[in-house]
Amino acid sequence: MALLEHFGYVEMMALRSQMRSLFDIDRPQTFEGAAQRVARLFRDELLDENGDPACALVRVYKTHPFQQLDLDLQDFARSIEPEADSIPELRCLTLVATTGQEPGWNSRLASKGHRAIPLSSVEAVERAPMVARLIQQLGIPIADVVRPERGLLLDTDQTAQGVFFVPQAAGSPYIVAQDEFVVPYGITSVIGFGGLIASGDLVAAILFSKVPVNDAVATQFKVIGLNFKLAMLSFAFKPLFEDARAF
Repeated sequence: MALLEHFGYVEMMALRSQMRSLFDIDRPQTFEGAAQRVARLFRDELLDENGDPACALVRVYKTHPFQQLDLDLQDFARSIEPEADSIPELRCLTLVATTGQEPGWNSRLASKGHRAIPLSSVEAVERAPMVARLIQQLGIPIADVVRPERGLLLDTDQTAQGVFFVPQAAGSPYIVAQDEFVVPYGITSVIGFGGLIASGDLVAAILFSKVPVNDAVATQFKVIGLNFKLAMLSFAFKPLFEDARAF
């Protein structure tokens, strides 16, 4: 366990080690199962000075082909992009894991928003401030997320292992849910990390912290982000969800 506000090299190496052994026993059979285990690791291990979880909410997203989502998620995506069915190779930024302090934050099925965000074009992504900023700060061209080329993803020389970092969440244009989330839950900083995996998809974890995070702490998550991506690589072609309705 580590204090997020003072997360440094020693704490980073310890969390990195935990991630590397996370699936050694009782290996998940789905991407969701693996992502949920990682999300819980971040929430359980990153603490505030009282020994409580420093993150009010931890979520993991994956881009996924629209046509391979279950009917409920397809309907949700259509509510945002009515032409979703006619857009070739449409991918949606899909919530696959969530854990947090509210009961409803511990199941993706209970989520009312951000469940499957259609990435119909570069321009559409740029109109979603947090999504666009996340992709850009991870060092990935938005076009590579909207229309990935599998050959590109097999290039392991991704030196731009970036971190999505919002040091001050209150008033940030990148965190739009100010009145209903940031203010009432005391969200001070946001960290996101991840990257492209072999299926052609982006996987990203986002930590909504109740303790302030500075540049030095955020920098440590470059290594955590790389190891998170590596941990999820072997699940790239596994079934997406646990429930039998999805595939």
